[in-house]
Amino acid sequence: MNQAFLKSSGVVTVMTFASRILGLVRDYFIARYFGANGLTDAFFVAFRIPNFLRRLFGEGAFSQAFVPILADAKANSNESEVQNVINHIGTKFLTILIIITVLAVIIAPLIIFMFAWDFYFAADQSKFYLAADMLRITFPYLLLISLTAFSGAILNTFDKFAVPAFTPVLLNISMILSAIYLSKYLAVPIMALAWGVLIGGVAQLLFQIPFLLKIKKMPRLVSGQHPCVKTLKKRMLPALFGVSVSQINLLIDTMIATTLVSGSVSWLYYSDRLLELPLALVGIALATVALAKLSTHFANQDAKKFTITLEYALKIGLLLGIPACVGLILLSQPLIITLFQYNEFSPFAAQQSALSLMAYGSGLMAFIAVKVLAPAFLARGDTKTPVKVGVVAMVSNIFLNIILAYYFSHVGLAAATAISAFLNAFLLYYYLKKQAIFSISTDLIKLFLKVLLASFIMGVFIVNFADNVNFYLEASAWMRIFSIAEVIILAVIIYFICLKLLNIRMKKL
Repeated sequence: MNQAFLKSSGVVTVMTFASRILGLVRDYFIARYFGANGLTDAFFVAFRIPNFLRRLFGEGAFSQAFVPILADAKANSNESEVQNVINHIGTKFLTILIIITVLAVIIAPLIIFMFAWDFYFAADQSKFYLAADMLRITFPYLLLISLTAFSGAILNTFDKFAVPAFTPVLLNISMILSAIYLSKYLAVPIMALAWGVLIGGVAQLLFQIPFLLKIKKMPRLVSGQHPCVKTLKKRMLPALFGVSVSQINLLIDTMIATTLVSGSVSWLYYSDRLLELPLALVGIALATVALAKLSTHFANQDAKKFTITLEYALKIGLLLGIPACVGLILLSQPLIITLFQYNEFSPFAAQQSALSLMAYGSGLMAFIAVKVLAPAFLARGDTKTPVKVGVVAMVSNIFLNIILAYYFSHVGLAAATAISAFLNAFLLYYYLKKQAIFSISTDLIKLFLKVLLASFIMGVFIVNFADNVNFYLEASAWMRIFSIAEVIILAVIIYFICLKLLNIRMKKL
């Protein structure tokens, strides 16, 4: 069973890795062509709003509530009933998304005012109107990507993990091509990024269709009611908070960042993008597979496999998450300089982005833990507990944002998000243990201590042998890439040698 879990999560990780690397290439072109300034702040606000809602309506709350329902139908019903569940939920989902999208396009300036009020009250309101215009183009992406996530949830439930994991590559390609070519033909070049988002959304949705047809699970429009829709509503509404607290916190960061010095939104965006790479490769990949597997085990009433799967996911999370956390913190500035500090992206912007990356990176393991622990409740149909935990974490984040942003500006916002993630993870585990669902084993504690030691040794190497910041500032692009790659590869080798010396073997897990 562990081999099947590792194989599935490995497929998701490989595909996600390709997508995230291309995502960094995309951000490289955005930084190179447009820099980090008021114009990019406007785009990132217009992009983050539908992107945030996508995390709720798409692979966030919706998928977390939908997958257990579909897994239950698959385990306990015939093919006709499985198709009925897909059709009825798909029809209701599409209807709601169309209404939200049309309304949002009409009231785009009001939405921008809600999420970036300082743009409106600024002496120069050009950022406000630019953001509103771009939101009218980017918001339909929510409709497209949510339907893509719906399709991906179906494919994941039927153990077709590769296609949904690969799909984000298409958005990145669309945005890269738009930045390079489309921007030349527009009066406001940065508007090309908004059109790139919309075109990418269309490509992602169309890409899913052949694979749905192959497994004969293509959704169809239907009329009437079905009990599964009521169950979905019951589970999804509270999950809007419970599952996506980290995304809500990032949106709050953006809202407050619009009141800070110009460029703050962009600095947070670039540092968050680097955080998303290991988080996607480890946390999201594990969460995607864990939810599908845990839902199946719960539907089959196999408590032993349920517990084993959850512990296994946490072990993989520790093995990969802790060293990634150390690497992000210690290599924050070289990473930012290597990837983004070209042309329009200044050394000052690189320094500010690196500082917030250090703050975000300190919470990486907590973000991963939340991704792994939340599905343990959702697979059982319990959305209330993650909601209680999520609300506490979110309220804490708001207060921490206000306090830390006052003293540390945008870095304080990133630190507040990391601290609230630790609180979120701790409370999720507390309730898992309280409800006798899962408890940390002695093996898990031993593994944690060994991984911590191996990561510490790796960190000592990085501190002593990584080139200083001045080298990266003065070096050519290829020298930067070669140098950072050399440090990362050697650090990874040292880390796994330490694991081997500490008698940690993947097969033994």
